[in-house]
Amino acid sequence: MGALLQLSSPALPVGAFSYSQALESAIDRGVVTDAATAQRWIAESLELVLGRYEAPVWCRLRNAWDAGDIARFSAWNCEFIASRETRELRAETLQMGYSLRQLLLATGCADIPAGELCFPAAHACASALWGISPSLALYGYLYSWLENQVMSALKAVPLGQVSGQKLLLAVRPRISGVVEAAFAMRDEALSTQAPMLGLLSSQHETQYSRLFRS
Repeated sequence: MGALLQLSSPALPVGAFSYSQALESAIDRGVVTDAATAQRWIAESLELVLGRYEAPVWCRLRNAWDAGDIARFSAWNCEFIASRETRELRAETLQMGYSLRQLLLATGCADIPAGELCFPAAHACASALWGISPSLALYGYLYSWLENQVMSALKAVPLGQVSGQKLLLAVRPRISGVVEAAFAMRDEALSTQAPMLGLLSSQHETQYSRLFRS
């Protein structure tokens, strides 16, 4: 349990706090304006974006790593990197993957694949090396994402601390369903279709004033 908490902690030095994943752009464009619209944006992102692609790809990466199938692990890693629709989203996953890989190397985990790693690949690898069960590790991955989205909303909407906790309480129960669906999802059901996210992420690249890197 300690390893799960450490891997899911905001103190993990991967730079997650510096990214909003287009939430800041959604705020700038008036899509997200208050606690209710922030909750809707974050909940739909969890279920319709991460739940349809990022979470099931994480499952495939972890399964490949556990099976010692490095070719399959590398293929899904490349697939995820190629699926990033904008420069910011691609840079984010590669920077966070690189940072987690460096942490693993610095803490004595030498059995890490060479080359670029997306963040889901690095996280799946870390969770296996630290002895965390796949379902708990994916839950922690998604909860960390949720917490970072809420913190981004607190800073950029802005929202108060109590509103942030209410948002966490409202969305957190959905994580279990996303985890369960991710492990059961067939390859042909995976989807990266999220046009508003792609557009807002592109617009964020040239947004005049920003707090976040994505």
